[in-house]
This record gives sequence, C-alpha cells and structure tokens, in this order.
Amino acid sequence: MAFWWPLLVLAAAYALCRLLLLLIPPTVPSIDVDASDVLEEANQTKEDSFIYIPPRKGKATQSDKVQCYEPATMKYLGFFPALTPDEVKEHVGQARKAQKIWAKSSFKQRRQFLRILLKYILEHQDLICEISSRDTGKTMVDASLGEIMTTCEKITWLLDEGEKWLKPEYRSVGRSMLHKKAKVEFYPLGVIGAIVSWNYPFHNVFNPMLAAIFSGNAAVIKVSEHASWSGCFYFRIIQAALAAVGAPDNLVHIITGFAETGQALVSSIDKIIFVGSPGVGRMIMQRASQTLIPVTLELGGKDAFIVCEDVDLSNVVQVAARAALQSSGQNCAGAERFYVHKDIYSTFVSQVVKIVKSISVGPPLSGRYDMGAICMIEHSEKLQSLVNDAIDKGAEIAGRGSFGNLGEDAVDQFFPPTVLVNVNHTMKIMQEEAFGPILPIMKFSSDEEVVKLANDSKYGLGCAVFSGNQKRAIKIASQLHCGVAAINDFASSYMCQSLPFGGVKDSGFGRFAGVEGLRACCLVKAVVEDRWWPYVKTMIPKPIQYPVSEHGFEFQELLVETLYGLSVWDRLRSLSRIPMPTPGRRADEQIGKSSVQNSVQM
Repeated sequence: MAFWWPLLVLAAAYALCRLLLLLIPPTVPSIDVDASDVLEEANQTKEDSFIYIPPRKGKATQSDKVQCYEPATMKYLGFFPALTPDEVKEHVGQARKAQKIWAKSSFKQRRQFLRILLKYILEHQDLICEISSRDTGKTMVDASLGEIMTTCEKITWLLDEGEKWLKPEYRSVGRSMLHKKAKVEFYPLGVIGAIVSWNYPFHNVFNPMLAAIFSGNAAVIKVSEHASWSGCFYFRIIQAALAAVGAPDNLVHIITGFAETGQALVSSIDKIIFVGSPGVGRMIMQRASQTLIPVTLELGGKDAFIVCEDVDLSNVVQVAARAALQSSGQNCAGAERFYVHKDIYSTFVSQVVKIVKSISVGPPLSGRYDMGAICMIEHSEKLQSLVNDAIDKGAEIAGRGSFGNLGEDAVDQFFPPTVLVNVNHTMKIMQEEAFGPILPIMKFSSDEEVVKLANDSKYGLGCAVFSGNQKRAIKIASQLHCGVAAINDFASSYMCQSLPFGGVKDSGFGRFAGVEGLRACCLVKAVVEDRWWPYVKTMIPKPIQYPVSEHGFEFQELLVETLYGLSVWDRLRSLSRIPMPTPGRRADEQIGKSSVQNSVQM
C-alpha cells in the first residue's frame, strides 16, 4: 500500500488541477461591429426609406441589383450588386491566396476565432435576431431557436472536438502489412463554396463557414437574393473576428447575386455545399461535373411526424405545433406530414386545433405575435393552392390561426397556421414540400401501415416518431428511408452537432455538420509507412522479382493461403510448404518465411 499511496495522491492532485483550470475563463477579446446602419431606427430616418413593391411573376426584374426589403412590412432595406462571373472569380482568387496562409494556422488560433465569435453572439443575441427577423419575417423566438442556439452548438462542438477529428486517424493494417502503420490524414481542400437558402440567414452563413475555416480552408458563400441584407451584415462579424486573430485578409467572402453568380461560384471553387430546391440542386450537380468537384446537397424534405396511440398527448401536441410552425413552417427539417394512430386521432386533432387557433400572426417586430411572415413573394398563394387542392379532394380545414392587426405598412405576406384533416396521399399537400405553416393530419391503423405511408415520398430528409414504448418508436424509425431520425422528439439530431445532417432521394446527398461534415471539407489522404524503419523494409521475394520465376505463381498461391487461410492450421500448413532460403544467397534475395510475412507489398 505504501507504493500506491503516492501515486493516488499525485493522480488526485492532477485531477484537481485540471478542474481548477477549467474554472479559469479563457481570455477572449471583444470585437466591435458597426451596426449603426442596420438598426431599425437608423434605417427609418433614411430619405430613401419606402415601401417596396416587388415585380409580380412574369414581369421583368432588374438583374444587376439584388433588392432587399422586409417581408413583414415591405419596407425597403437597400440593394446589393449582382456579381458577374468575372467578379466571382476575382473573389475566389483572393480567397485562394489567403487560404494558402491560413492552411498553416494552428488549431489554437482557429479555436480563438471561434471563441471570439461565440462571445459576440452571446452578447448581441438581440441584434442578430432582429436582423434575421427583419430580413426574413420570423419572430425573435424563432430566430433565437434557429439562428442562435444552432450556431452556438456548432461552435462549442468544434471547440470541444474539432481538432480531435482532424488529427491523423490510425487504422488497422491487415495481415499482409503487419510491418506497416496505416493512417488517414486530413488536409484542407482549398476554397469551399456554399450557396445557402434564406430561411435562417445567420446560421446558414455560419454553418459552412465554421467548418471550412476550422479545417483550414477559405470560404466563399453566396447568400440568397431573399436574405442578402442580413447576410452582408453577418459578414462584418466574421471579418472582425478573423482580424482579431490575425487571419489573412479575404479568407471569407460573401457574394450576392442571382443564378449566374451561383453558377460562376460552382465553376471556380474546390467543393460546393448547396442548400435549396431539388431543381436547382440538379443544375448545381451538372455545373460541378465540369470540374469534378465534390458536392453536398441539402434539398429540403417532407418529414413524417408519427404519433402512436400510447403517447403523452399533452406533450406531443406542443412538440407537433413547434415542429410544423417554427419560422412559419419555413424549415427544411420541419414536420410536413402528420400520421396519428386512429385510436387517438380525434383527441390529437382537437388539441392541436386548440393550439393553432390561439396563434396570432403578424409583423414580428410590431407586437407580440406568435408567428411572422412568409418570406418569399407569392409563396402564400402557393400554400393556399395546396390547401385548395386538398379540399377539392375531400380534406377539411379543422382550424386556423388568426391575423393580428397588420397595419397599413403590411401587405399579403402572411399565411395563417392551418390544420387539415381527412387527407390522403392523392393530395399535393402530402407529396410536395409546402414550406409553410400547414399541418395535414392522417390516420393510421398499424405500425406496418405507417411505415409504408411515411416511405411513400420522393423526399427522405428526416422523421420524428413518438411512442410510449421507446423500442417500438426506434423500430419504426429504423424502417424509414431518411437521413435523420428523432425518437420522441423533433429535430433533436440537429442540436447534436456531432451528428451528420442530410438526406436521401430528392432531399439530396452528402452530409454537413458532425464529424462527416467537417471531414467533408478535407482532402482525405491514406498514408502507409514502415513500422520499424529502417530495420524492417519491404523486399520483393525472389520468385516474383523480374524476371519472374517459373514457380512464381505457385509461390503466390502458398502466400495467399498462408495469409488468409480459414484456420490457423490451414495457414501453418501453407507456410510449411513455402521454400526455405538457400544457404549462401544474399539476404535481400532470400525467400525466408519471415520475409514472406513481413516484406511483400502488392
């Protein structure tokens, strides 16, 4: 005991020191980001502040400027240039030069960049959410959930685990390479391009940028023409944080424009991440095929929300409402198809309708509204057409939310949360991505039936399965053809940033987030080296040296059987048949048993 006692004391002292170090906050500098020109009070005093009247479908639009306005009020916010292909190439060229410097940066420097961003986000949540709210029409609560929490979770995961997953990873060497070491190394690809959607402008910019920069790349991100105003402000935060850690200029770029701008970006970079529609995703793939760059596509979904009869309904209905109505339903991982067991169908519908009828819709910064605006022009008309198609085919509206006092500044950019019953799969609302606050609810009778219904979709992004029996819920989810699944919850997988995010079928392919998403920003290189260099080296056995011996194939047969025989006895029997080295030969010409096992490289 006298021997172990000092070791235990040392171990306890070490653990205590580590704990005390954790309690010491890191030194993180603050950054100053000018927001004077984006605050609502300042914007309202501008002489050019007016109500923007966007062109209707079919009318000619201005192609050299991206016009920005508030969807909830149509107040004009300004414009940004639609970059030409040559201008895009110039941005990428600048980023490429900066990346060559940044690739040599330490993980310590990269972590400090993340800490500075995290500190700014925590101290300016209201500003970040207000900018998102004004540019996309979402409420402050929706912005906090979808912009702030998700981004902070990604930053903290990278701080805790990012370096570990980018370090060389050693792998097994197999039987023929016992004298070797095998590993996977991760190097920056170069310039990561991203074309992102408008629904979460802060997170959709930060998500690809964080992975790209932490893995040693540069990033050029084309923001949506529907969220350019906010994206360009968020860029200031990134620039200030990079400058604070001494990063090279031009490491991150935000570019604005339309389809031509995006096409030029795809043709110029080393990898493209796209978040958008399946139709545009196919065009991205076609363009990327010209330069054979890797592609990650996240193309939305039609997620199933399955409720078995043995659930706690009072809890599930609240989750269901949030799953469908978060950000006015403009959520790629939102619940769009509700399947409820027939035994609780009526009760579920009545409780959901009660919640929906209590929801007030209006301009999110003009009062206490539960739900904000629809971001894209004329999308409300598409949503109503989906509802009309369902009604024409036998569905009924079980309940709707109400509009608040929209005021004279607002226009038709709102859609009330709507519950549809008696729906089936002949209706467009159960097949097409709605991207709006509609809850179509359908009955099911058995687990087998609901699995079949849930898989009857061209999309395959995610699902949520609720049951009082967790094993039952897991079994149902395991049979659904999708990329992410939440058991007795909604979208919880995205808040676990160690997990990959992405889908199958028309929801796209490839993954961002998690270990897979981080490593997808890397050149993955397989490396094999000698384990005991220079004492044990690869030597080609004499029978298969050039010119090959007449017994070369016989030797190879015995070698294969020695290495891969089904039993130890089979392998030893084959080993005993391999010719022994002939006395007097040079060591590098011998065919000894040891050289057979340790010195053959195909």
